[in-house]
Amino acid sequence: MASHSTILVTGGAGYIGSHTVLALQRAGYSVIVLDNLVFGHRELVERVLKVKLVVGDIGDRTLLDQLFAQYEISAVLHFAAYACVGESVIDPAKYYLNNVVGSLTLIEAMRAAAIDKLVFSSTCATYGNPDTSPIPETHSQRPINPYGSSKLTVERILADFDQAYNLRSLSLRYFNAAGADPSGRLGEDHTPETHLIPLVLLTALGKRASVSVFGSDYPTPDGTCIRDYIHVSDLAQAHVLGLEYLLQGGTTTVCNLGNGNGFSVNQVIQTAREVTGQAISVVDCPRRLGDPPVLVGSSDRAKELLGWVPQYSSLRQILTHAWNWH
Repeated sequence: MASHSTILVTGGAGYIGSHTVLALQRAGYSVIVLDNLVFGHRELVERVLKVKLVVGDIGDRTLLDQLFAQYEISAVLHFAAYACVGESVIDPAKYYLNNVVGSLTLIEAMRAAAIDKLVFSSTCATYGNPDTSPIPETHSQRPINPYGSSKLTVERILADFDQAYNLRSLSLRYFNAAGADPSGRLGEDHTPETHLIPLVLLTALGKRASVSVFGSDYPTPDGTCIRDYIHVSDLAQAHVLGLEYLLQGGTTTVCNLGNGNGFSVNQVIQTAREVTGQAISVVDCPRRLGDPPVLVGSSDRAKELLGWVPQYSSLRQILTHAWNWH
């Protein structure tokens, strides 16, 4: 089936999207990337991955209609979104327009073209402050920022479209994506960079003076926030399995994607010191608004339903691959 399937990947020039394009290629799919290059990297798609890049926006219905008419696309993997929690609080309009209205435009264009399979990049931010750990998919969804709300809204749209129009979808709620392709072809490169692991490694490289630790008084063993870091290549593999699940007739559902293990901010910094051999200086800062003390996901459903088995679950592996790429 794979050799005949062309898959559209929105946001495929970004961090998780590009790693998933690589995983799709390895699985034998042909891929077209749609990316507006606000955060994506043209050279990643054209030179490293060597796939067709269409520069444009998910909110551009005319472009989408042309794309779906021109290519025989059997499914869409949808990564295109703004994803900075802090920015979403300051500028919610930007997030609702792009993440919700843009997604709805894309889904409507799919429906018009009779494309009925979508893998959606969602987030653990839809849960808000969790009551239990690890978090199961059945946990109530009470997002505490507009980013999480925007992703939850799309999940609800997809559930309604399944009922009304038989559009089948798989929403994957990620925890913290980290690491880099083990072969070193791809890595994490945001401008500005907001993610802990690259910030720690940039400090180790001497490109930053220090790492800020936001809050050391949380109710956790060492006082710093605990997060579930999942290797980006494992995340990418889950999307390929999710696509195959839908292509084989799977019904609409949601799955968490996490490591199942939480690591504290201090553990990440200490492990980075060991991996890089560099002294990484730290500045203690006050807590950030809206940061839960612990976010760890249960990925049992993805393992059972998709047959997903994370290959790189140790923090040392994740940091080593990221460091090699940096």
